[in-house]
Amino acid sequence: MSEGVRSRRSPQTWREVRRHLNGHRHDLARAADRLYPDLPRVGSTHLLTRPDWTPAEPLDLRRIALRWTGRSPAPAVTGREEEAASALPPGAGSYAEAMGALDRPGMFENRTCYRLLDVAWPELGFTRGHYFDGVDVGEAAAHEFAAARLLGEVTGERRGETAGEGRGAALGESPGKAELPFRSLVADPTDLRLRTVLPAVSMLTLRRDSRTGAMTFVLHWRDPARVAHGGGLYQVMPVGVFQPAEETPHAEAADFDLWKCAVREYAEEFLGRPEAYGDAFDYETWPLYRELTDARESGRLRSFVLGMGVDPLTFATDILAVTVIEADAFDAVFGDITATNEEGRVVGARGIPFDDDSVSRYVHHEPMQAAGAAVLELAWKHRHALSPE
Repeated sequence: MSEGVRSRRSPQTWREVRRHLNGHRHDLARAADRLYPDLPRVGSTHLLTRPDWTPAEPLDLRRIALRWTGRSPAPAVTGREEEAASALPPGAGSYAEAMGALDRPGMFENRTCYRLLDVAWPELGFTRGHYFDGVDVGEAAAHEFAAARLLGEVTGERRGETAGEGRGAALGESPGKAELPFRSLVADPTDLRLRTVLPAVSMLTLRRDSRTGAMTFVLHWRDPARVAHGGGLYQVMPVGVFQPAEETPHAEAADFDLWKCAVREYAEEFLGRPEAYGDAFDYETWPLYRELTDARESGRLRSFVLGMGVDPLTFATDILAVTVIEADAFDAVFGDITATNEEGRVVGARGIPFDDDSVSRYVHHEPMQAAGAAVLELAWKHRHALSPE
């Protein structure tokens, strides 16, 4: 191994690239977007998708059918390939291992997750996966991309420029796939066969004034010191990886439900509840679950799925959803929204107007996660269908 390659893989350099990645995720995602000119996007955002992943009209969350299979097909890419070595410091066998040793965020466990196998609205197929499966591919690909821009691999070495000139140029340009051997293994990030896909539910929450019909929303700023993905970006609330609450066979079966996942995330992100539930957790006697479910059954709360997409930088995959809650029900349940939680801080606790100006601002002008921008834009597009009138 040459001295230059060895230096690029040193723990110090790995940390430098990781800091750059966490500090520039929005710009890096916009640059990575240019690598996939042939893939569809969700609206005007950078979220990659497939034509059949975005239904023509919002789907009631209660219509979504989840299908389970015990067979877990081996993904084509795992993050342990030789091509991933440039994203790893010496001695690390995977990106999750490197993060655990050199840049461990506050929340970082290899939890069981539901792995997405296929999409055929209103049905989704799943099997078992684990959180680090996604980290080992998605964060490694993002690290490789950040390193190519930060360390001058695109311009400095190719054009014989000085180190300073090379780095400056690299920061302004996007590497091509030839400079990204590991990322190139995932030729199509929307191909569910290529990697282990662990979707999150990105839920925009709209508080609706029944007298005027006006709606407001809140956002989440994700703290890079606390989370493994999406640090430094705005995101809708709540958002959570689709996974069981506990590491037991009972929880895996009982929690295979998008609504239960969403309610747990409401508890954690809106009310600051810790992620501790216990095996055989009884949702039916949990006050928050009963309040939100009763509101849904009475029509004061409506949840819809708007589509699905993939982040171009990290390959994070999100089920795009929206919940509209009448103001009286919202205030009774979330009247005292926490200012901070285990993943970051709440933005606009008093309500950001759900109007063209605010949507345009966060979709196009703020450092917003691609999935958050996509669900905001889709919700605005379908705003009349989301209202009970």
